[in-house]
Amino acid sequence: MEGPGFSAPCPVQLQRARWERKRVCTARELLETERRYQEQLGLVATYFVGILRAKGTLRPPERQALFGPWELIYGASHWLLPYLEGGHWGQGLEGFCPHLELYIQFAANAERSRTTLQEQLKKNKRFRRFVRLQESRPEFGGLQLQDLLPLPLQRLQQYENLVVALAENTGPNSPDHQQLTRAARLISETAQRVHTIGQKHKNDQHLQRVQALLSGRQAKGLTSGRWFLYQGWLLVVAPHGVPRPRMFFLFSDVLLMTKPRPPLHLLQSGTFACQALYPMAQCELHRVFGHSGGPCGGLLSLSFPHEKLLLMSTDQEEFLRWCHNLTLAISSQKN
Repeated sequence: MEGPGFSAPCPVQLQRARWERKRVCTARELLETERRYQEQLGLVATYFVGILRAKGTLRPPERQALFGPWELIYGASHWLLPYLEGGHWGQGLEGFCPHLELYIQFAANAERSRTTLQEQLKKNKRFRRFVRLQESRPEFGGLQLQDLLPLPLQRLQQYENLVVALAENTGPNSPDHQQLTRAARLISETAQRVHTIGQKHKNDQHLQRVQALLSGRQAKGLTSGRWFLYQGWLLVVAPHGVPRPRMFFLFSDVLLMTKPRPPLHLLQSGTFACQALYPMAQCELHRVFGHSGGPCGGLLSLSFPHEKLLLMSTDQEEFLRWCHNLTLAISSQKN
């Protein structure tokens, strides 16, 4: 039974208490992870970047290609941490935002960094020995250089999650609220730009791989500037005769049909010859069968102004993936 003078907290007070608990928890996590992040940045800056510069094991262009703006990112963390330790969240995070450009530069260099590390480990014996020696230090706890190089991009994602949560759980009357809201927006925009850069890197790798699989004069420059979506075997169903297996490559704007070169072909064994290129902007897609989701796959009808394709897959999951990606390609051309 409630005692005299007792009043239950109102829903608004309960909500504010929940926001405050979440804010305190998020702020603590941001501080603790920043300390660990700065420590790991420092390991690479001290035991790799600094010593490599002093020893001359890598030439400056190779060192820059490998580490990009690592030391500047380390310096930005050094600038931010005292503000977090002092509880000046809004001031510190808003002041940190001009350093976000370093993360965009780092993302743009990520693929170059990865290939430089692979090349130097393969051909530079001095560098290979140096890396193994540094990685064996107890400070690294078994981590390898290749494990640490993606660290800034991973931290950017943490910044987005934590700073957005911190802003959302800081009351509008708090002196930090506007600064945190601006910082959260700028960090989210940067994370999106970095994600776009990463997607472009992956697409470039797909295009290079596909281009290497294609042979013949028609294949030259075929993938340039395109966005890769999917590839796989489908059966081309003709009005008469046996269905013919063909390898299809789907891009955002075209569908490429190819057939494999003969295994005994002197120069081009293992590659595919281009047979036809279909524009997705002019495609109408229909499922002939395969609506029930059974185990037997399905049949697709692709209609173009001057041709109609019937494509069959005997695998249901593969059939559904083709349906999804073809629909995506068609819709992207009509938007």
